[in-house]
Amino acid sequence: MWSLAWPWVLIALPLPWIVRVLAPAARGLSQAGLRVPTLRSFESLKDRSDAEQLLNWRLWVAVIAWILLVLAAARPERIGDELDVPVSGRNLMLAVDLSGSMDQKDFELGSRRVDRLTATKAVASDFISRREGDRIGLILFGERAYLQVPLTLDRETVKILLLEAFIGLAGEKTAIGDAITLAVRRVHEQPRDAGDQVLVLLTDGANTAGEVDPLKAAELAQQVGLRIYTIGIGAEQLEVSSLIGGRRRINPSADLDEATLTSIAELTGGRYFRATDTASLQDIYRLVDELEPVEEPESGFRPVTSLFYWPLGGAIALVTMMVLVTLLQRLLRQRLAEVRADVG
Repeated sequence: MWSLAWPWVLIALPLPWIVRVLAPAARGLSQAGLRVPTLRSFESLKDRSDAEQLLNWRLWVAVIAWILLVLAAARPERIGDELDVPVSGRNLMLAVDLSGSMDQKDFELGSRRVDRLTATKAVASDFISRREGDRIGLILFGERAYLQVPLTLDRETVKILLLEAFIGLAGEKTAIGDAITLAVRRVHEQPRDAGDQVLVLLTDGANTAGEVDPLKAAELAQQVGLRIYTIGIGAEQLEVSSLIGGRRRINPSADLDEATLTSIAELTGGRYFRATDTASLQDIYRLVDELEPVEEPESGFRPVTSLFYWPLGGAIALVTMMVLVTLLQRLLRQRLAEVRADVG
């Protein structure tokens, strides 16, 4: 679609004609007329009517150049198709526990029983798919913490590398403090105006490894503006076979340090959630979506390309051509007069 940024400038188009009509005519010369002995030299001079003057090519060039100049001043532009631009200044990092206890099969996915990590992969993958516009990073931790995926808009890569993770990849123990510290380090490397900084940390145990205490790491997170949502995963009851026969109920999440996870979340302005099954884990990630909503795309944006330089360039080219032709004609006339003088 074509448009003019300043269409009101077009009212200047008849300005030269108005000036010609309203401006006073040039006064006639009061000096005596030139006396010549014969009119033979003036045979080529004829009176021209107004219609003949309009046929003067210089006049037409000047008119076209004026129209192009006014058009350039009106700033013609080409407006492209409407675009939807997703905008979000949020950096969202996921920290997933890969310690040995995540192998506990106390979750169900569909109609089959699966381990905690498998359920986490399925639910977190859906969560990642919904985070359009967010920059997402992935931290995997066990006895050590690793940055598996730096902050990126490529959600598919984050999902693939999450699905490829396996239990024991980072060791058998749990280093919650190191995982938070690694996230803090990544946040500290971001520009100050990078937007909201969020960490969703999922674990099924307590801090049993690492160099940094979880609460100390939470204090560092608070200082850099990193908001942490902690998720404690694991069923509260599980039936297992007894050594003396029969079955008995146990608490597979007895090692879960809910007090520390709650303190981490409260200290950084986040929340602590408890996931005892797949359904509750899905509800938690949906709740995180509500607490940290995805920014709506800016609909209605149309790219605009300014084109004023085309008519401006055309006007300059026409005026330049007219000046050059006029100068050339004068030179030819002068040369012709000199030749006639030499011949005479």
